[in-house]
Amino acid sequence: MPEILTPDWRAPPNVRAAITTRRGGVSRGPHASLNLGSHVEDDPEAVRRNRALLRAQLALPAEPCWLNQTHGTELVEAAFAAQPPAADAAFSRTRGQVCAILTADCLPILLCNRSGTTVLAIHAGWRGLLDGIIARCVQTLAEDPAQWMAWIGPGISGDAYEVGPELVTRFTTREPRWSRYFAPLQDKMRADLPALAADQLAMAGITDITRYAGCTASEPERFFSYRRDGLTGRFASLIWLT
Repeated sequence: MPEILTPDWRAPPNVRAAITTRRGGVSRGPHASLNLGSHVEDDPEAVRRNRALLRAQLALPAEPCWLNQTHGTELVEAAFAAQPPAADAAFSRTRGQVCAILTADCLPILLCNRSGTTVLAIHAGWRGLLDGIIARCVQTLAEDPAQWMAWIGPGISGDAYEVGPELVTRFTTREPRWSRYFAPLQDKMRADLPALAADQLAMAGITDITRYAGCTASEPERFFSYRRDGLTGRFASLIWLT
């Protein structure tokens, strides 16, 4: 049976959100066991069975809108997207339409408005954050950001994510104050992507923000981590309206 986590936020009662872990599936080897990614060299039949287990466990109203994630900034409306669309964010205003993000260190960010009429899921790695995926999504939806809440899900923490100084320069060239989210580590730097994402949400006008407290790279029994393992699976973050 898949292990399911839920965000610690005050979403409207008609907003459902769920995050899987690596537990409760049928995949083997480095993909063990609930790998939901179809692009990571896992047995396609195992992925199909894992997705069926997820649908049953959550009693999902429909197959999620799985994305072909490209580390870009494209946003699609899940109800009208061809499967799978090349995008890194999906939103829905349709009851029963499930938005889904696959990650293994990048940040899954789930959002909804206080009236419970729109939900949004964002895949945010360093490329998406650098290129402004959060601001683009908020601007595209054209709703009052003060009426939104966000949950930053399991991703790699600042203690585990090492980057080169050239990446720091790219971020601080865009916004000098983002230097506070990088810390020196010998000849490299540590990057605090969750804190950076929270800052970008606040810059977009969203102040009701909660975060998962752990780290994918530091929880091998619970989460897949590309930075830790290389060949590995993907877990899912899902959100939908009932």
